Amino acid sequence: MAPSSTAGCRDFKRGNSQSASSALPPITPPAQHKDLHTDTEHPLQPDRTNRRLTQKTRTRQRSTQRQNTHSQTTKQIQTSCLLGSVPVVSWLPRYSIKENALGDLVSGISVGIMQLPQGMAYALLAAVPPVFGLYSSFYPVLIYFIFGTSKHISVGTHFNILMSVMIGGVTERLAPESDFTTWDNVTNSSIVDIAARDAERIRVAVAVTFLSGLFQILLGLVQFGFVVTYLSDPLVRGYTTGAAIHVIVSQLKYTFGINPPRYSGPLSLIYTVLEICYIIPETNIGTLVVSIVTIISLILAKELNAYLSKKLPVPIPVELVCVIITTVISWQVNLTGRYGVDVVGEIPSGLQPPVFPAASLFGRVIGDAFALAVVGYGIAISLGRIFALKYGYKVDSNQELIALGLSNSFGAIFQCFAISCSMSRSLVQESTGGRTQVAGVLSAVVILFITLWIGRLFEDLPKAVLAAIIYVNLHGIMKQFLDIPALWKSNRVDMVVWVVTFILTVLLNPDLGLAASIGFSMLTVIFRTQLPKYSLLGQLPDTDIYKPLEDYNQVRHVPGIVIFRSSATLYFANAEMYQDALGEKSGIDVTKLLSAKKKLEAKRKRQEKKAAKKELEKNGADVFLRLIQRHSRCLTVRHQYFCLSVFLAGVVETLQNGGFFNDRVTKSCLFATVHDAVLRCQAGKTKSHRGEENEYYTRLYLSGLISIHSGQYRLLE
Repeated sequence: MAPSSTAGCRDFKRGNSQSASSALPPITPPAQHKDLHTDTEHPLQPDRTNRRLTQKTRTRQRSTQRQNTHSQTTKQIQTSCLLGSVPVVSWLPRYSIKENALGDLVSGISVGIMQLPQGMAYALLAAVPPVFGLYSSFYPVLIYFIFGTSKHISVGTHFNILMSVMIGGVTERLAPESDFTTWDNVTNSSIVDIAARDAERIRVAVAVTFLSGLFQILLGLVQFGFVVTYLSDPLVRGYTTGAAIHVIVSQLKYTFGINPPRYSGPLSLIYTVLEICYIIPETNIGTLVVSIVTIISLILAKELNAYLSKKLPVPIPVELVCVIITTVISWQVNLTGRYGVDVVGEIPSGLQPPVFPAASLFGRVIGDAFALAVVGYGIAISLGRIFALKYGYKVDSNQELIALGLSNSFGAIFQCFAISCSMSRSLVQESTGGRTQVAGVLSAVVILFITLWIGRLFEDLPKAVLAAIIYVNLHGIMKQFLDIPALWKSNRVDMVVWVVTFILTVLLNPDLGLAASIGFSMLTVIFRTQLPKYSLLGQLPDTDIYKPLEDYNQVRHVPGIVIFRSSATLYFANAEMYQDALGEKSGIDVTKLLSAKKKLEAKRKRQEKKAAKKELEKNGADVFLRLIQRHSRCLTVRHQYFCLSVFLAGVVETLQNGGFFNDRVTKSCLFATVHDAVLRCQAGKTKSHRGEENEYYTRLYLSGLISIHSGQYRLLE
């Protein structure tokens, strides 16, 4: 039975298998896996070709995105550079005609009218024909419109008269009248070739202007706009006042109708005044009368203008009215022919063709050019910042350098001389509604109209009238003499800077005077650091405030602690004075302590000495370390603390580089404030007395306590 049942089961399974096989479709044998080294593909795996294409597409998309991002970043950088380098591209598209056009129009016409007499007058100071003052009021204004960042300053030939007289000094030095004087046997007198003289002086003025513009561009590109910070206010005001004296003396020949010889170099002003006094009997009475009448008329008219300024929307162009009236009188009366009054003479119509400056003159005017660049920039940026602060916008100091440099360099090619900004015209431009440099462009259009069509009408204008305009415009500068009593009360060192700068400028001329004045100003800085104020500090009760004992009545001395303060930076020049003052204030003579070291061991004294310090140099660290070592040799100290209060990490780094820290003076002695160091000293004193009740122990708390509290380094000794 068993075999049969087994066979039956086998037959049953076989039968089921066969029936199942007949019911199901034939099974396809699995395909071979793709060989990695062949192109045979597995039918059950993703399409690798498509995947590769997808990956390549994604890679290409990422690369395109990166390129687009880089391109966008590059465009943003280029746009930012363009807007920063050419500011007009930034603000002109947003110019509001409705809000600004009328004010800029009125302001531009008013300033352009002022440019006419001032440009001609200050051209005389530069020792060039008056018409070149009009050229200098046209081309540079257009360039500044494109590259300048100030909205309100008016650039042109009125540069506080300072730059005009500087250029005049250069032109008359390199092209003196004596070089163009010939002897006329017919008249038995010397004759000056005025045309040749003026042509050479124009070449000199153009060369120094072009070179000063290059200096300004270079300084702007290297971000040197901060250079003007070295021209302190007392220095600038004393310098401009001294230059005003040169201006007055230079115009006396037009006032009296005389022709004194030209002197150059130091003391040339003194020689010129003496020469004028010598030949003053040769005064032309007609010229003198014209000068006196014009000066009186201008003063009265300006006073009336100031009185009516609040009632009139636009100030009366007093100078233009004076020029027109005197020109008409001179033409009708024939002042030149009948009274020998010197007049402006021929004024050519049209503009000068471009001519590159004479490079051969660059070496002879390089010093004057640099002085012009610095002074012109200093005047412009100072006035520009005043208006920027008033109207809430920013003036880029480096871009201003570039703008002025381009104005001077480009203008020099068209026979212009160096320009800066005019305070009087800038105030008129602002007061008459000017809000942008569009007003400057409109004023340049007025000058262009005058130069092309009506310039010839002013050929009979007496030069004495232009000199009178200069005198009257100097009244603001001459008021700067009132700075002396004010500075005497507030800061006598600044008063000395003002007076010395004035004297140096008068005696050495504006070019050498500027260099000497800056040098003297630097010496005063050293002088102030060498002679600081030393004081002892005390604590305001129940506070962490420490003030000088001699200045505050409520401040109390901290028992057992001497806090010494110096108001100047510690460095090699004042190290000895600092050490002497430290010994005097603290009552310790280091030299005597060294000689009596053993005797002083039983009479030690706790002391804490402090000095305020604004910066710390390596020399300062060396001096301080030597001071500590000398005190350490003086006293044998059982517990010696050196407490430093350092707020800036740079100070710690400076001390470390200077070899200040050692085994006894470590960074673990650092404190954040002076008060923390005082608490440490008091805690150390208490601990020492607890340990040794019968002995008096002195801790030498040489706290190199250099803290920057309220903006000052403090050095606690």
